[in-house]
Amino acid sequence: MTMMLLSTNSALFLALFLPLSAIVLLGALREFPRARDVAHVGTAVVTFSLVLLLLVRFLKADIPNVFLFEVMPGLPINFSIEPLGMVFALLASGLWIFISLYAVGYMRANGEEHQTRFAMFFTLAVAAALGIAFSANLFTLFIYYELLTLSTYPLVAHKGTPEARRGARIYLSILLSTSIGFFLVAIIWTWTVAGTLDFAAGGILQGHLDPGYAPLLLALFAFGIGKAALMPFHRWLPSAMVAPAPVSALLHAVAVVKGGVFTLLKVSVYIFGTGFLSATHAAVWLCWVAAISIIVAAVIAISKDDLKARLAYSTISQLAYVTLGVALANQMGMIGSTMQIVMHAMAKITLFMCAGAIYVAAHKTKVSEMSGLGRQMPITFIAFFVASLSIVGLPPMGGAWSKWFLLLAAADAHQLAMIAVLGIGSLLSIAYLLPVPVRALFASPPAGEAPSHAHEPPLAMLLPICATALGCVLLFFFAHDIYNFLLNVPLLPPEGGSQ
Repeated sequence: MTMMLLSTNSALFLALFLPLSAIVLLGALREFPRARDVAHVGTAVVTFSLVLLLLVRFLKADIPNVFLFEVMPGLPINFSIEPLGMVFALLASGLWIFISLYAVGYMRANGEEHQTRFAMFFTLAVAAALGIAFSANLFTLFIYYELLTLSTYPLVAHKGTPEARRGARIYLSILLSTSIGFFLVAIIWTWTVAGTLDFAAGGILQGHLDPGYAPLLLALFAFGIGKAALMPFHRWLPSAMVAPAPVSALLHAVAVVKGGVFTLLKVSVYIFGTGFLSATHAAVWLCWVAAISIIVAAVIAISKDDLKARLAYSTISQLAYVTLGVALANQMGMIGSTMQIVMHAMAKITLFMCAGAIYVAAHKTKVSEMSGLGRQMPITFIAFFVASLSIVGLPPMGGAWSKWFLLLAAADAHQLAMIAVLGIGSLLSIAYLLPVPVRALFASPPAGEAPSHAHEPPLAMLLPICATALGCVLLFFFAHDIYNFLLNVPLLPPEGGSQ
């Protein structure tokens, strides 16, 4: 009730800075692990409540604008809300509740060290994701984009082993080199030609950028936003799989890769404008890069016996669907890409939480080791099966809608080859995902192997798994609401320029 009394600007300010202030509280509760864990989950719940309040106000056309300060003339740290950012903020803050509860169960059951440090950097990463979601300009977004990289580095290196440190170095070096070498250059170029970095309906480049240079600028953005894991700048993602399962879920579903593809989507809509991309054919080449990433990553995933590595390459393939929707440069592509972000996040967080549950309960990491394991862990593997069907794109799972809208986008753009790629990608996803639950639930354990003493994971882990698996189904039935909401994304400039 008290929240409803907040002004919209105050609610946005609190949503952005409550997680940052909670980091101090988590550090102060280092000697009180139960209180620390309650504070972590509680911060997630309150933050999500604030984002829900912002959604209610946004639907009433009450648009906040939080201005902090101006670094130099024309470069403010500024926050506001538009439909794409609202969807990403709801996704990140909502899934944070489930993964924070799951992390408590995982870290305790697995006897992980440095749990307070883990919780602090985890919270900082989600705060960075919310900053990306609510940024009103590219300058603000870039600052939070880099903060997200830096805050997740200690999480990737959490175990402190030589393998973890090596994986974290690869993670950091690729993401920083692409963002500074390409993304920052693209931002400076945009500022130079447009005179502003503010996100605007219909984009800011039309009439300012020579169409002949548009493909090059788009390439700097596409490859500079390394968190989108577009090939060949994807190696950081498999390298980061040395991290604990809650971190993998954070990377793949809540913050990092979703922050990457969301940034690419926002740049295409509010910096280039889909009309400008379509008219100049600047993104045709990106269709083919995305198509190659979809197919090649899926084929590699099939070859991986390590479950987390298989899921990592699955993510690279599925993220490329978002990039493909961006490159198709039409309304259905934008809607399909946004829905793919939502649907993939719900499914992939389920898959990684299942992978962590299997490790905690049975200490198994290889697909080849899971024959018959579903008899001891039926709930976990049924959830894995449900999430896999959503990734594949089969109804009644939410992923069916994102693939459908992307198919419509390819048809609208007269890209028959991309329709074929979407179909082949879904068939390949069957090949790398469904063997896991089928082997576990229906195959017999290897002859002569001692009986497994595996069991379902602790309740703090199992409840989030069940909740997000159910979410994969519910999203199928509520996709129409997301679709109607995304129809409000302005693809035309205010004066009604042609698309």
